[in-house]
Amino acid sequence: MELPADMQFHEDIGLLVHRPRGVLNEAMVNKVISVIGDLEATQTKPFNRFWDTVETDEVELNYRYVINISLYRRLTSTGRPPVKSAVLATNATIIHYAQIHALMTQGSSINVRIFENRGRAANWLRVPLERLEWPDKKDR
Repeated sequence: MELPADMQFHEDIGLLVHRPRGVLNEAMVNKVISVIGDLEATQTKPFNRFWDTVETDEVELNYRYVINISLYRRLTSTGRPPVKSAVLATNATIIHYAQIHALMTQGSSINVRIFENRGRAANWLRVPLERLEWPDKKDR
Protein backbone atom coordinates (compact mmCIF):
# COMPACT_ATOMS: atom_id res chain seq x y z
CA MET A 1 0.00 0.00 0.00
CA GLU A 2 1.34 3.40 -1.01
CA LEU A 3 1.11 5.86 1.87
CA PRO A 4 1.08 9.65 1.64
CA ALA A 5 4.47 11.33 2.20
CA ASP A 6 3.48 12.50 5.68
CA MET A 7 2.67 8.97 6.88
CA GLN A 8 4.72 5.89 7.74
CA PHE A 9 3.59 2.41 8.73
CA HIS A 10 6.03 0.43 10.86
CA GLU A 11 4.64 -3.06 10.45
CA ASP A 12 7.37 -4.58 12.65
CA ILE A 13 6.17 -2.65 15.71
CA GLY A 14 2.53 -2.18 14.66
CA LEU A 15 2.59 1.61 14.43
CA LEU A 16 1.10 4.11 12.00
CA VAL A 17 2.80 7.51 12.20
CA HIS A 18 1.31 10.69 10.77
CA ARG A 19 3.31 13.92 10.70
CA PRO A 20 1.10 16.63 9.21
CA ARG A 21 2.61 19.94 8.18
CA GLY A 22 0.88 23.18 7.39
CA VAL A 23 -2.88 23.35 7.77
CA LEU A 24 -4.73 20.64 9.70
CA ASN A 25 -8.10 20.47 8.00
CA GLU A 26 -10.92 18.05 7.17
CA ALA A 27 -9.26 16.85 3.96
CA MET A 28 -6.13 15.89 5.89
CA VAL A 29 -8.08 14.07 8.61
CA ASN A 30 -10.23 12.31 5.99
CA LYS A 31 -7.04 11.10 4.30
CA VAL A 32 -5.77 9.68 7.59
CA ILE A 33 -9.10 7.98 8.34
CA SER A 34 -9.04 6.43 4.86
CA VAL A 35 -5.51 5.08 5.37
CA ILE A 36 -6.45 3.68 8.79
CA GLY A 37 -9.47 1.96 7.25
CA ASP A 38 -7.40 0.48 4.44
CA LEU A 39 -4.75 -0.76 6.87
CA GLU A 40 -7.36 -2.22 9.23
CA ALA A 41 -8.83 -4.11 6.28
CA THR A 42 -5.49 -5.58 5.21
CA GLN A 43 -3.50 -6.07 8.44
CA THR A 44 -3.97 -9.21 10.48
CA LYS A 45 -2.72 -7.58 13.70
CA PRO A 46 -3.97 -4.42 15.38
CA PHE A 47 -1.70 -1.38 15.18
CA ASN A 48 -1.28 1.76 17.24
CA ARG A 49 -1.28 5.32 15.96
CA PHE A 50 0.94 8.33 16.54
CA TRP A 51 0.01 11.83 15.39
CA ASP A 52 2.89 14.30 15.53
CA THR A 53 1.19 17.67 15.10
CA VAL A 54 4.08 19.95 16.10
CA GLU A 55 4.64 21.10 12.50
CA THR A 56 1.04 22.20 11.89
CA ASP A 57 0.69 25.94 11.39
CA GLU A 58 -3.06 26.33 11.41
CA VAL A 59 -6.18 24.37 12.35
CA GLU A 60 -9.27 24.52 10.12
CA LEU A 61 -11.59 22.10 11.91
CA ASN A 62 -14.79 22.56 13.89
CA TYR A 63 -16.48 20.81 16.80
CA ARG A 64 -19.16 19.15 14.68
CA TYR A 65 -16.60 17.57 12.38
CA VAL A 66 -14.40 16.34 15.26
CA ILE A 67 -17.41 14.83 17.05
CA ASN A 68 -18.68 13.17 13.87
CA ILE A 69 -15.30 11.68 12.94
CA SER A 70 -14.80 10.48 16.52
CA LEU A 71 -18.20 8.77 16.53
CA TYR A 72 -17.42 7.25 13.12
CA ARG A 73 -14.12 5.84 14.44
CA ARG A 74 -15.86 4.59 17.57
CA LEU A 75 -18.42 2.71 15.48
CA THR A 76 -15.89 1.29 13.02
CA SER A 77 -13.73 0.04 15.89
CA THR A 78 -16.53 -2.03 17.42
CA GLY A 79 -15.40 -5.61 17.89
CA ARG A 80 -11.78 -4.81 17.07
CA PRO A 81 -8.85 -5.39 19.44
CA PRO A 82 -7.71 -2.44 21.57
CA VAL A 83 -5.35 0.10 20.03
CA LYS A 84 -3.56 3.17 21.33
CA SER A 85 -3.67 6.52 19.60
CA ALA A 86 -1.09 9.03 20.84
CA VAL A 87 -1.32 12.67 19.82
CA LEU A 88 1.78 14.84 20.22
CA ALA A 89 0.53 18.41 20.41
CA THR A 90 1.55 21.80 21.71
CA ASN A 91 -1.11 23.85 19.93
CA ALA A 92 -4.02 24.59 22.30
CA THR A 93 -6.64 24.12 19.58
CA ILE A 94 -5.27 20.74 18.54
CA ILE A 95 -5.05 19.67 22.18
CA HIS A 96 -8.68 20.66 22.69
CA TYR A 97 -9.88 18.73 19.60
CA ALA A 98 -7.80 15.72 20.65
CA GLN A 99 -9.45 15.86 24.09
CA ILE A 100 -12.86 15.79 22.41
CA HIS A 101 -11.76 12.80 20.31
CA ALA A 102 -10.49 11.03 23.45
CA LEU A 103 -13.78 11.69 25.23
CA MET A 104 -15.91 10.55 22.30
CA THR A 105 -13.96 7.31 21.85
CA GLN A 106 -13.76 6.55 25.58
CA GLY A 107 -15.09 3.06 26.28
CA SER A 108 -14.31 1.87 22.75
CA SER A 109 -11.29 -0.13 21.62
CA ILE A 110 -9.49 3.16 20.82
CA ASN A 111 -7.49 4.57 23.72
CA VAL A 112 -6.49 8.18 22.96
CA ARG A 113 -3.91 10.12 24.96
CA ILE A 114 -2.42 13.54 24.35
CA PHE A 115 1.26 14.25 24.96
CA GLU A 116 3.44 17.33 24.85
CA ASN A 117 6.55 15.18 25.13
CA ARG A 118 7.63 12.70 22.44
CA GLY A 119 9.50 10.48 24.93
CA ARG A 120 6.41 10.00 27.08
CA ALA A 121 4.39 9.11 23.99
CA ALA A 122 7.02 6.53 23.00
CA ASN A 123 6.92 5.02 26.50
CA TRP A 124 3.13 4.80 26.46
CA LEU A 125 3.12 3.25 22.99
CA ARG A 126 6.04 0.98 24.02
CA VAL A 127 8.04 1.82 20.92
CA PRO A 128 11.60 3.13 20.44
CA LEU A 129 11.74 6.92 20.57
CA GLU A 130 13.64 6.94 17.26
CA ARG A 131 10.52 5.64 15.49
CA LEU A 132 8.63 8.76 16.56
CA GLU A 133 11.33 11.21 15.50
CA TRP A 134 11.11 13.12 12.25
CA PRO A 135 13.21 11.37 9.59
CA ASP A 136 15.02 14.67 9.03
CA LYS A 137 15.21 15.49 12.76
CA LYS A 138 18.49 17.36 12.37
CA ASP A 139 16.41 20.07 10.66
CA ARG A 140 13.93 20.29 13.60
